[in-house]
Amino acid sequence: MASSNPTTRAFKALFTIFSLIFFILSPLVDAAAPAPAPSSDGTSIDQGIAYVLMLVALVLTIVAM
Repeated sequence: MASSNPTTRAFKALFTIFSLIFFILSPLVDAAAPAPAPSSDGTSIDQGIAYVLMLVALVLTIVAM
């Protein structure tokens, strides 16, 4: 036998209203996927250039000896 006190009925009514609003509005939230992260940024290119220049400086230092 179900209890029919006012608190339980109010909770059921509130839950029903919330569920209906949620199920009506949830299809409207069709968000686009986020943009993919860049595969390479400027700092990695700068670091690669720095390594090449250091290698050139090392070779020139060894050859000059």
